[in-house]
Amino acid sequence: MKKPDIVISGIGVTAAIGQGRDAFTAALLAGEHRFGVMRRPGRQRPAPAEGDAPFIGAEIGELALPPDVPRALLRTASLSGQAALATLHEAWQDAALAQVAPERIGLVIGGSNVQQRELVQLHDAYRGREQYLRPTYGMSFMDSDLCGLCSEVFGIRGFACTVGGASASGQVAVLEAIAAVESGRVDVCIAIGALMDLSYWECQGFRSLGAMGSSHFADEPARASRPFDAGRDGFIFGEACGALVIERQGTAQRGTHGPYARLAGWAMTLDGNRNPNPSVDGEVGAVRRALQMAGVSPSRIDYVNPHGTGSNIGDTTELASLRRCELDHAWLNTTKSIVGHGLSAAGAVELIAVALQMKEGQLHPCRNLDEPIDDTLRWVGPQAVEHRIDHALNLSMGFGGINTAVCLQRI
Repeated sequence: MKKPDIVISGIGVTAAIGQGRDAFTAALLAGEHRFGVMRRPGRQRPAPAEGDAPFIGAEIGELALPPDVPRALLRTASLSGQAALATLHEAWQDAALAQVAPERIGLVIGGSNVQQRELVQLHDAYRGREQYLRPTYGMSFMDSDLCGLCSEVFGIRGFACTVGGASASGQVAVLEAIAAVESGRVDVCIAIGALMDLSYWECQGFRSLGAMGSSHFADEPARASRPFDAGRDGFIFGEACGALVIERQGTAQRGTHGPYARLAGWAMTLDGNRNPNPSVDGEVGAVRRALQMAGVSPSRIDYVNPHGTGSNIGDTTELASLRRCELDHAWLNTTKSIVGHGLSAAGAVELIAVALQMKEGQLHPCRNLDEPIDDTLRWVGPQAVEHRIDHALNLSMGFGGINTAVCLQRI
């Protein structure tokens, strides 16, 4: 099989630990966090029962928005829309996309039902006076509104669409962007892992499902996000958005920082299962297919960025999958212990984290990994580690039996 020559030529990233590549990289390598009781309106139950633990997460501070975005457009843009605009602006500048013909640029938004908090607040505000609902609601409740916002502001004329893959959405968007470039549909395709703006309804649903923590660390939010640790009790949400510019290596010479890494192999497999429980067979299948496409043996993978949410069954299943794939020699760390679980954004943000670590020659630390559930693996400790990454894997899984793997190669 001919090896593809697809690269990441530009990135944009927004997370609670920092907005922009430089701030995000510095905080990531320092192991900084912003976990706390969530304060954004609509994130906590209006009337919690006595003894109910508040929802913990990592929330973004004030967004630095592109200066040339019309204020009228921003007034009706949701938090998810504003984060997409701010994050895409960085990636657009990074890859110098103003030099590319607009009709040769595509856009894939990863995520579905990403504006729930916004919708809950609007429903509450207009209940009993629905006839006065702002007209833009007829557009803004749809995920495609993010496509419209981004294409209007940046003049994208190739194509735009959304894809949903639950917590794998960000990485699924990258796979779709790769396919668009490989097929020649466009020369450049941007993949955005959208900010999923949870309301207290989604938070409660995740907690009732046993997926979201943390009742154990309600009084110590800094200790709550602990993937692969024996004391984990579920994922901890983290607001985030990531944008990656995907194109062929031969055309990716415009920007000043990229190309960041070559996308050597990728795969998606399905378990045929509606439920949230993961599958070793499905995860193994995605990893092996990605490695086969890349033409890379497991022994050559020197770093894996695992999905690692902090769920009891998910973390155990993932480590079993890595062992079966003969990857127990590779370095591992836990991005979600620092930034939280961005859900629809996670796969994109963590691919960016891999590319940045590859550029920096460092592996970011693991937070709260006090008692690893498997201490025989090669975990990064509480401090960053100097390490040259030549071949890496990024894993991203989603409810509904979605398994994805991407193999990155140093350029």
